[in-house]
Amino acid sequence: MADFLHQLWIARFALTQGLMLTMWISLVSIVAGSLLGIMGGVALTYGGKPVRWPVRALVDALRGIPVLVLILAVFYLLAFAGINFTAVESGLIALSLFSGAHMAEIVRGALSAIPVGQIDAGKALGLNSYRVFFLVLLPQAVRMIMPVWIHTGAELVKTSTLLSVIGTGELLFRTQEIIGRNFMTMEFYGFAGALFFLINFCIERAGRALGRRFAMR
Repeated sequence: MADFLHQLWIARFALTQGLMLTMWISLVSIVAGSLLGIMGGVALTYGGKPVRWPVRALVDALRGIPVLVLILAVFYLLAFAGINFTAVESGLIALSLFSGAHMAEIVRGALSAIPVGQIDAGKALGLNSYRVFFLVLLPQAVRMIMPVWIHTGAELVKTSTLLSVIGTGELLFRTQEIIGRNFMTMEFYGFAGALFFLINFCIERAGRALGRRFAMR
């Protein structure tokens, strides 16, 4: 135990950097994915066939591709095509696309669940289409998607570990580097697992609080 604590102290800066990068990548990906998901969900719900069909094909393709394959494709195939991104940038793009595809389907389901009469009522009050969406439809959709959105954020934190295969320097990658120097496999993998559990536990608790705050009444 004393030896592990000594090695942990030595590796404290590397682990802190990895943890901060994991949290930053997860946060940016869920925000970007949410914005993409809202646009995709609106297109799937209210768009005409020329818009809806290409978006549907893209969403289904992204949801059907394993995340690891998507990460490798963004990192290697784009470089092969002459488009060069760093490992972190590639990871952000891949996770944002993955998150956006799932959020698009979640938003579509939430918007589809809102009665059509809500739109008619908004228009009867003199609201244009944009105001109906932002003032009437979106607030109701947010309440419905909030629990799933929190769950998606927690899953994205765990999914970020896959970025270690392209050397992003996130928590798992840093942990593997440290294990390569001191060979304390169980101890440091266990410590990394505890950190991931702590992050997701905090997200889950925050999700419950937001769920109560935005609960449908």
